[in-house]
Amino acid sequence: MLNFDEARYLKIQTGAVALAPEIDAVIGKLLKGGADNIHFLGTGGAAYLMQPAVALLQRQSSFRAYAGYSAELIISGSVNLNERSIVVIPSRSGTTKESIAMLAAARKVGAKVITLVGHKDTPLGEQGDHVLVNFVADDTSSESFYVQSLLIALSIMAQRKEIANYATLAREMAALPKALLEAKRAFEDEANRVAGIIAASSYHIFTGAGNTWPEAHYYGMCILEEMQWIRTRPVHASDFFHGTLEVVEKGVSLFVFQGEDQYRPLTERVINFAKQYTDQLHVLDTAGIKLDGIGPELRALVSPVVLAALLERVNAHIEVKRNHPLTTRRYYNRVAY
Repeated sequence: MLNFDEARYLKIQTGAVALAPEIDAVIGKLLKGGADNIHFLGTGGAAYLMQPAVALLQRQSSFRAYAGYSAELIISGSVNLNERSIVVIPSRSGTTKESIAMLAAARKVGAKVITLVGHKDTPLGEQGDHVLVNFVADDTSSESFYVQSLLIALSIMAQRKEIANYATLAREMAALPKALLEAKRAFEDEANRVAGIIAASSYHIFTGAGNTWPEAHYYGMCILEEMQWIRTRPVHASDFFHGTLEVVEKGVSLFVFQGEDQYRPLTERVINFAKQYTDQLHVLDTAGIKLDGIGPELRALVSPVVLAALLERVNAHIEVKRNHPLTTRRYYNRVAY
């Protein structure tokens, strides 16, 4: 595979999955201590990666789960953020400015903070009440954070007796890193093709529904806009027919991310419409990806993880085709803002 370290990838994703026992212990301690709600409060792209876990809890658990913009909550606070709250803050670097401020604000009201970091010796690695460390780099962080936040949500549900097959899901999760690696390998030629499509246009629409929507949002904003300076329009599939459909015409590039949860009809509706009006419709569907050892229920839960793994391969080819390394920035960490 182009510019890819297989051993490093397996080590990082295996490290994320291996955090399950520690997560169970932390969640058990916090629940016994009286926690009755959880806030996933990342900054920027890291926040998007928490959204599938938030949605899972909101739809299938009576344990109150919230998400929000750290920058807003630092200013306003929330009546739901208090001494009975668990706060989850992810940060690859452990130095994200807004997240450090959010940690201080959360602890000020008595909340218990779990930080998910790539490095222990950082502000977020040192100041969290419970610190989960798994080294990641930019090209591997998405899958790791998706997995860690999913494990937190599943642990809450399991310990509250809201899910019956947690042990099965946890066992299957152990097979995920290798399955993702094999999926990447099988996708390499397609990744090169998709990269050519993306590189050929300066504007793309990305859409998804259910747990694939956060990945569509993340990929458009945090990868193509930030790392490639390509303009994108991420839009949720349920909003597509309330504005975005009017800019679809021949030559307009539309990417649809399909997962395996119950929200596929929303993306199928977009596909059925778009194929009539644009010759640049592109569908990335996890249902066609082989994942040995992963059952249907876990496949549905990890659809965004699979998409992130495949899109990393696309990224590797894009930066070569456009002669634009993913690390090149105009403003990010270069100027004051």
